[in-house]
Amino acid sequence: MRQTSLHLDRRAFLAAGVAAMTAGGASAAAQPFFKRHGLPIGIQLYTLGPDAAKDLDGTLKAVGGMGYKSVELAGLLGRTPAQMKASLDAAGLVCTSAHIQGRGPGSFSDDLAKLAEGLTTIGVKSAVMPSPLVPERLDQRPAASESVGDWFRRVLGQMTADDWKMNADFLNEKATVLAKSGIKVGYHNHNFEFMPLGDTTGLEIMIQRTDPKLVTFELDVGWVAAAGVDPAKFFAKHKGRFALMHVKDIKADTQPNFALKMDPTEIGSGTLPWKTLLPAAYAAGVRGFYVEQEPPFARPRIEAAKISYDYLAGVTA
Repeated sequence: MRQTSLHLDRRAFLAAGVAAMTAGGASAAAQPFFKRHGLPIGIQLYTLGPDAAKDLDGTLKAVGGMGYKSVELAGLLGRTPAQMKASLDAAGLVCTSAHIQGRGPGSFSDDLAKLAEGLTTIGVKSAVMPSPLVPERLDQRPAASESVGDWFRRVLGQMTADDWKMNADFLNEKATVLAKSGIKVGYHNHNFEFMPLGDTTGLEIMIQRTDPKLVTFELDVGWVAAAGVDPAKFFAKHKGRFALMHVKDIKADTQPNFALKMDPTEIGSGTLPWKTLLPAAYAAGVRGFYVEQEPPFARPRIEAAKISYDYLAGVTA
């Protein structure tokens, strides 16, 4: 009887253990994506551009109060790196990624030692070029009758495969220098990089021609979708090349194009499938997620930022 009882008890014990493990696994899977992976939800400060320009400290405090833990900078808004760091610290935020222009003061074409010093002061580990260098042979100023946006669309439509190779070489060159300071160089896409160039595209050229040990990429999934490309499939195709992601949503009436056109909306209010897209990004190597919304806004920008945060904080994926 003792043997039979012991046998039954052991079976019951094992069954209970399996049930507990199954329940634990289900519980972990049911946790929100960002909580389960221990990742902060960040925001690209460009989203709140006018607000931040008017009141940086107030804007950062509001962002931190929503639950955001990190920001990605799109300029210093007239502050020194030390002043920006102090403002971030006061709001309980960190900044490990910043957009750096290709040309101009404080750019990749300026004093790289000074740039590295400033980025290190803030805590930045990824310096991302947000748009390509326009080759010198193309017009450098808008015509009197065109807007800056129209000029940008016009010249980008004239870029060749060699122009994209030039951009890739530029990134490799700057990344080699900045790597000595522990800073990785990256590139952020729009949708014009997906315009066909024979059997390739500008973004494909840059991915293939840059050194993966030095150069990473930030995939803006909203612009990818606006180009008519599936972001999840693009992540899978280039696994390991994207460390950063712009979390951006678009409305269903956005027509596929390569001309900087989209109908933007808050995260969760558009067409992108976040429950499958977030895991696809994570599986491809993305660890920095930054909400970014393009104008026009249907409501105050700060309200839009909160809607996006609240949605993402609850996504189980």
